[in-house]
Amino acid sequence: MIIGIPKEQKEAEKRISLTPCEVSKLVKEGFTLYIEENAGVDAGYTNDDYSNVGATIVTQADLYKKAELIVKVKEPVEADLRFLQKHHSLFCYLHMAGNPHLSKAFKDIGLTEAYAFETVKIGNTTPLLAPMSAIAGRLSVQIGTNLLHKSAGGMGKLLGGFTGHSQGVVTIIGAGVAGTEAAKAALGAGAEVHILDVNEKRLAELQEELPHLITHISTQAEVNALLPKTDLLIGSVYLVGQAAPHVVSNKQLKLMQKAAVAIDISIDQGGCFEFSEPCTHTNPYIVKEGVIVSAITNLPGTVPLTASEALSEAIYPYVIELAKKTPSEALKQSKI
Repeated sequence: MIIGIPKEQKEAEKRISLTPCEVSKLVKEGFTLYIEENAGVDAGYTNDDYSNVGATIVTQADLYKKAELIVKVKEPVEADLRFLQKHHSLFCYLHMAGNPHLSKAFKDIGLTEAYAFETVKIGNTTPLLAPMSAIAGRLSVQIGTNLLHKSAGGMGKLLGGFTGHSQGVVTIIGAGVAGTEAAKAALGAGAEVHILDVNEKRLAELQEELPHLITHISTQAEVNALLPKTDLLIGSVYLVGQAAPHVVSNKQLKLMQKAAVAIDISIDQGGCFEFSEPCTHTNPYIVKEGVIVSAITNLPGTVPLTASEALSEAIYPYVIELAKKTPSEALKQSKI
């Protein structure tokens, strides 16, 4: 099996799917690896880093011409789709619920072998989504903190406060991996942190792990009660392979303070705030009802070195399965 690692074409996407460490392992397993020229530069890896471990550096056109298994990070955009062919196998984040046009594009190409990172499921876990969710959770607090600065249009509030002065209030909806990491980051910053979820068991676990965290069963009444005092709202609701449900409506947005901040981590799945619109790293937010709303569709791309290392390590065993043409049941279930 010939494996191709293309350079990401999505705007501001600087991650690479496999680092030289995992590429070296694949070469030792006997696989041929083609890496598109400069594909890893933005993540901190040079062409020489890849050629030194046995990969071949090629152009985009040659990569798609020669490779059988295409392993990338984000869903194909037009610059990728023009090269994809029906004989290719594709392995990447697809988020089909948030990208319905991809189904038609794949049908037009005749592509039948596409596997989505985010729907690989082991028990109740999503091992290929989890590391990016963790990073997104951490980043949501970092970005939210900066957007609260007056220079960014925010209310000018110091999220953690300091001795004798009130701390900011962070409300997180969804206690999965992203929500948990967001809670840890916000608590670490010194904020008053509330987290809502429908899973009472998960909330009890978090309460034991993070005693200063304030937990709530997620209901519309609880959301309505928290929004007026929330400085930073974070939505991190995920349903495997499905569009995210709207947990905060346009009407509820009006309950928030002017110049407060809302971060929608679930935007790849359509967004869990009714008022969210896809944002980019260069245009990271919009303003709705006086609230700064950020919903960056490839949030972990902000930290491509860390994200590429984590992603590469996570997907490696599954790349082996696909390259050997022995997909596990978990991979088969992730096939689009």
